[in-house]
Amino acid sequence: MAPSAYADQPMYTVYRTGTPIVIDGRLDEPAWVAAPDVGAFVFPWYESEKKEQTVAKMLWDDAHLYVAYICEDAHIWAEHTARDSAVWKDDTVEVFTAPNPDRPQAYFNIEMNVLGIFLDQFHPEGPDAPVPGEWNGEGIQIKTQLVGTLNDDRDRDEYWILETAIPFRNFAHVAVHTPPKPGDAWNVNLNRLGGKTNEQFSQWSGSRTPRPQFHAPEDFGRVVFSDRASPFWR
Repeated sequence: MAPSAYADQPMYTVYRTGTPIVIDGRLDEPAWVAAPDVGAFVFPWYESEKKEQTVAKMLWDDAHLYVAYICEDAHIWAEHTARDSAVWKDDTVEVFTAPNPDRPQAYFNIEMNVLGIFLDQFHPEGPDAPVPGEWNGEGIQIKTQLVGTLNDDRDRDEYWILETAIPFRNFAHVAVHTPPKPGDAWNVNLNRLGGKTNEQFSQWSGSRTPRPQFHAPEDFGRVVFSDRASPFWR
């Protein structure tokens, strides 16, 4: 698909980490502090109640794609504790990646709840085609931190953080280069679901579907991998 097809979608430069990243949900490494965020999430299907905002950032090194989320949340909720369970019913964030621009319908979705439990899938022919068997990503690291109380709507929480490291080797059978080369572009979307109370559907790149649907690869944004560390860290 020609790059012009994404002219109206957001773009983001993924900078290199510069120094090691420890997956602990704290985001206190200089690279995270300095990395720009992707911009405010949008709410394509908004109906009512407060729009709880998300700050998301990405980094990379030769082994991993790193993604971090800071999620404003007055009522933090999660109940699913098994891999590949219905985590989308909890407070959850997602990484959707189509790592080969020449195959924009071949995408991966990794959905992670506030407990660090995740569901992962690979769709080689797009969202409407049958998925041939189970795909399980390997080596995915996730840690979370909560400022609030889990599953107690009697009080008001503040926010939660999720940090993940996704090995590039998981995408090797689709990506043009593994790891990416500087200048490589991937189609990506970052999504969030709001859990039991004040359920909201928000995204970095807004889907144009009439109903909530994150499986819309034609609406993903685009990220470009840079060989530089964040320009805000000097």
